[in-house]
Amino acid sequence: MTSTPLIPTTATSSAVTSSAATAAAPRPSGASVVTGGDTTGEATPTLRAFDNPPQVAARGTVIVVAGRGEHPGVYERFGTRIAADGYRVRVVGDPSRGEEAAATVTADVRSLLADPDLPAPRVLAGSDAGAAFAAALTATGAVDIDALLLVGLPTADSADSTGSADSADSADFGDSAPSDQARERGAAAPDGQGAPGWTAELEVRTACPAHQARLDADPEVRRGALERPVPAAWLADGDLAAVTVPVLGVHGTADLVSPLGRARARYAAAPRAELVTIEGGRHDALNDATHRSAAAAIVLFLERLRLGADLPTIARWA
Repeated sequence: MTSTPLIPTTATSSAVTSSAATAAAPRPSGASVVTGGDTTGEATPTLRAFDNPPQVAARGTVIVVAGRGEHPGVYERFGTRIAADGYRVRVVGDPSRGEEAAATVTADVRSLLADPDLPAPRVLAGSDAGAAFAAALTATGAVDIDALLLVGLPTADSADSTGSADSADSADFGDSAPSDQARERGAAAPDGQGAPGWTAELEVRTACPAHQARLDADPEVRRGALERPVPAAWLADGDLAAVTVPVLGVHGTADLVSPLGRARARYAAAPRAELVTIEGGRHDALNDATHRSAAAAIVLFLERLRLGADLPTIARWA
């Protein structure tokens, strides 16, 4: 097969997305930006911003790459919680939508990293396919960051929510047609109403009933997206053995999309990685029933990173 480029060489600007030409700009010039708050009735933004409260000094920056089928607004709960502790959070879109989306996300990440208003340490984060994309950007040297945060990191043998080893060779990007198995289960039904595949997808994404309801009511969430393989090039390029900055992995022990055992093998290759497992956690640890505990583990990692790249110990369970 022809390997999908991590950073496509061409991209077309649109009314709601930035082009690759914005990479050197202080802000994504074409991106729709919303700072916190409710976006009901608005066009889906391609960038969400969550800032520290005025009374709390900024302590660092976390840039999150959304997962398959998601958009930046899906991370409002996580962004608000982390920002309350003084970290500025920026969430960019889902790169698995296609080459233009991948170029836009790359440009947005680079633009945010160039923004002087976003303080160090700067952490690139991702969930699901966003984690694979973030790992690939970092491992290939496409971005310069202080640390990497990966949630529900996919593996080559866990391409979709069924747990089957569908090869990523079957598609370059997530906008390819869903598998026959997915269509049979109704996961890619246009409206998704009553589709057993969508119900199953909600279940593997999160055990949190509030987040399940939020996804179910969101017309901008792409149903059946977890059936679309993560691009093989991202998995190949995202070799954690090539990542020299500190890495924090957060992974649910009940993740059926990316089984924990396979994910452990990926982290084992990293020179400087720590893996936090969430007992009974599903694929989206940031929005699972235990999202507060996941956020607490992440804040502790961020606080240690502020003390130095060697991550000095702050708290011990003794």
